[in-house]
Amino acid sequence: MHTVGLHFGGVKSVIGAYISCLLAYRRCMALEAIDPNLKSKLDELRDQFDALSHKLEDPEVLADHKQISALSIKRAALAPVVDGYTKYCDLRDEATDLRDAASGDDQELAEMAKEELPDVEAQAGAMIDHIKQTLVTTDDRAIGSVMLEIRAGTGGDEAALWARDLLAAYTKYASAVGWKVDELDMVTDSGFGGIRHAVINFQGDGVWQQLSFEAGVHSVKRVPETETQGRVHTSTCTVAVLPEPEAVEVNIDWGNDVEEHITTAQGPGGQNVNKVATAVHMIHKPTGVEVRMQETKSQAQNREKAKRLLTARVYEIERQKIEAERTESRNSQIGSGGRSEKIRVYRYQDNIVADQRLDQKFNKNKILEEADLGPLFDALIEQETARRLAEL
Repeated sequence: MHTVGLHFGGVKSVIGAYISCLLAYRRCMALEAIDPNLKSKLDELRDQFDALSHKLEDPEVLADHKQISALSIKRAALAPVVDGYTKYCDLRDEATDLRDAASGDDQELAEMAKEELPDVEAQAGAMIDHIKQTLVTTDDRAIGSVMLEIRAGTGGDEAALWARDLLAAYTKYASAVGWKVDELDMVTDSGFGGIRHAVINFQGDGVWQQLSFEAGVHSVKRVPETETQGRVHTSTCTVAVLPEPEAVEVNIDWGNDVEEHITTAQGPGGQNVNKVATAVHMIHKPTGVEVRMQETKSQAQNREKAKRLLTARVYEIERQKIEAERTESRNSQIGSGGRSEKIRVYRYQDNIVADQRLDQKFNKNKILEEADLGPLFDALIEQETARRLAEL
């Protein structure tokens, strides 16, 4: 009986050891078995990060402020992913060392290693989740320049005033976060000071990641400045947000594909603006995209701005095609460039801003008067990040 007991105890010991080894093996495999596609992508991004770092040390690049800005934004976008991947690799190596120590002859060291190992493995697993979350927004953060077009919609003069107020909130927010703002085109309403159409270039960290959510129809419910009887009107303005690509990303044959006309400017502006041929009208024949630029008195400056806007619009057409192929089943229009869906309602009487994509409401004064758009953008980014993670 005693012998049987010893034998059974020995079997239990062997089984226990086997289970411990199996669990340790599974933990090891969990750390090592990153999806091959994910690992390949992370290795690629790390190489890109190193290449950008080297470029930023090149004296020729350092002499070009525009290149420095563009490369710095791209490098900053990759930094969280690369840093996370580096930390994960360190944790993976630490876990390997702890497993070796846990199976070693030094009993005291083995016990310490066994105690520390689960925590290190948990940190490694959490780091992978963090990397995935950061990875799905890397491309957005890498775009540091956008063209924002705003147009008055339904509502007559009040719609033009609404476009003015919304644009003022964007520019005030841009100033607060340190973005550069460049007015490319502006058509104002001479009667009440509203805006019929404007194109503004915003440049800076996170500019596409945040402003891309603004594409769509913005509806306001308020008593207009033009209303004499105190009635609430509903007016709209339409916002389009186009990422400004680098020249190498868009293949435009300026000599053959683009038709250019030089004309006198139209509208108010004085005799010089209206009589001297400085306005530039460009037509991209393959797509039919047209751009008119008359903002400055310099033909050269108008041509340069027209080229930038034309490039952005042609790029947007190609980007939409790719986006449509990738996200045919999507219900939301976040980042899709769609312009027809109402995305947000601003209710002045209730002091509420209601975004149609979110459950929460925001304080109207905070959004428009104080231009505190950060919490709204954060909520939209969080929602979009969760959606992209679910599709991984």
